[in-house]
Amino acid sequence: MNPRIILIAISSLLALISPVIYAHSILRGETRPHRTTRFILLLITLLSTASLIAAHDTVAVWLAGVSAIQAIFIFYLSIKHGMGGWSKADIACLVIALIGIIVWQTTSNPVLGLYFSILADFTGMIPAIIKTYRLPHTENAWFFGFDTVSGLLTTLAVTAFVAQQVAYPIYIMLMNGAMVLLIKGRGLQKNSRG
Repeated sequence: MNPRIILIAISSLLALISPVIYAHSILRGETRPHRTTRFILLLITLLSTASLIAAHDTVAVWLAGVSAIQAIFIFYLSIKHGMGGWSKADIACLVIALIGIIVWQTTSNPVLGLYFSILADFTGMIPAIIKTYRLPHTENAWFFGFDTVSGLLTTLAVTAFVAQQVAYPIYIMLMNGAMVLLIKGRGLQKNSRG
């Protein structure tokens, strides 16, 4: 079997498993996702998938599609079990992300659209980053860890390292890896003080 297909399959499987872990953690009351972040990520992952399909991408589109499925499910859970959503910082991030989404959707260039979707995604993650910095125990490192590995495997599956083909999976890998470090690092720091 083609190693590239194996990497894509494993990456997609990890991206499918991670929301199950996250949902289980949410339903047990161990994780409290940030509502603003989850809403923005829902919009972005749906539009990212559409953008990658329009760009005829055959690798990152799988990761984006799986991410869209997980975003729908997690946003639904965040409505009842999440936190945040209406602070000034949340609203500012939402507005900036929406501007990024509008710019992304109004361009006829799918590659430029992909970069704006990544920018909007990053802006949408800011409320979750702030929350996780303050309350690392409200997030689940396994969820972000699985998605980190998924992004890495998708990056390795790319045959031609063209910026638009590796931008999304590298971003997914770096953002999720940063969240793992934040959860684990801040958690250890808070435990050593307690």
